[in-house]
Amino acid sequence: MSYGMAAALQAALFARLSHLDALADWPVLDAPPRGKGEASFVLIGPEEVIDRSDKTGAGAEHRFTVSVISDAAGFQAAKAAAVAISDALGEGVLALERGRMVGLWFQRAVARRLDEGRQRRIDLTFRARVEG
Repeated sequence: MSYGMAAALQAALFARLSHLDALADWPVLDAPPRGKGEASFVLIGPEEVIDRSDKTGAGAEHRFTVSVISDAAGFQAAKAAAVAISDALGEGVLALERGRMVGLWFQRAVARRLDEGRQRRIDLTFRARVEG
């Protein structure tokens, strides 16, 4: 198994999402802001990595979540951001600084209210296959 491309995958995700015009007002973070910082943001979140190595070389499947968290009333703003993320990551493979992405696929989305209805959260789960 190789976890060697995890940092390269995260960097590529950050680069793709942080340069989207549709997310210009949405900071892209890899940790929730502390205190009363950003009210609405995109969070590159947890991942699970599964060995996909074979006799030709090291490989892994990364299952990761990108979350949209918003304090806007209703789900409309959060869903618009989630659609932009889904579209941006559905455009095909990302260029990695280390290794090679074989494919990137949307798996599922879960939308829910948090903080007694004051926040909205949409978790988008993706699967990426990498080789290195």
